Amino acid sequence: METTLSKEYKERIVPQLIKEFGYTTVMQVPALEKIVINQGIGEATQDKKLIDIAINELTAITGQKAVATLSRKDISNFKVRKKMPIGVRVTLRRERMYEFLERLIRVALPRIRDFKGIEGKLDGRGNYTLGITEQIIFPEINIDNINKLMGMNITFVTSARTDEEGYALLKQFGLPFKNEKK
Repeated sequence: METTLSKEYKERIVPQLIKEFGYTTVMQVPALEKIVINQGIGEATQDKKLIDIAINELTAITGQKAVATLSRKDISNFKVRKKMPIGVRVTLRRERMYEFLERLIRVALPRIRDFKGIEGKLDGRGNYTLGITEQIIFPEINIDNINKLMGMNITFVTSARTDEEGYALLKQFGLPFKNEKK
């Protein structure tokens, strides 16, 4: 089953970007390759249950099983040992990615208090990372069952070669950027 955003990408966004950037073929048009959602949980060194809670929450939000990320080396100041679980992540592709993006744009972002849009700064290669401070903006999370507010980073990986192309692609998808790029 094709989601509305993937259909919209093929029917509306591709022709729009071809016109805007003057591509000669559809294959040159940047596409959204994957969305990576990452949660770093520093307190997991003291409380092992936080990782399980975060995995369950991220799985509920994305509809795909989250995995724990492990530390790469020992850091005695932070009481971290090598291969200790210190975060959670999910990589979404294809239809699940479009479904998540649609829920993020239409439901979750408007639920943020005093929301004025998101920053328009990309990484130099056409990718964008959005930081969210509270997981409760997602309707899948029951506020009564929350014992700790945890933020997350949502990275949109595109096939765009430049920031301008990536920005135009994400803007066409409906990401509410604060101000227009200069």
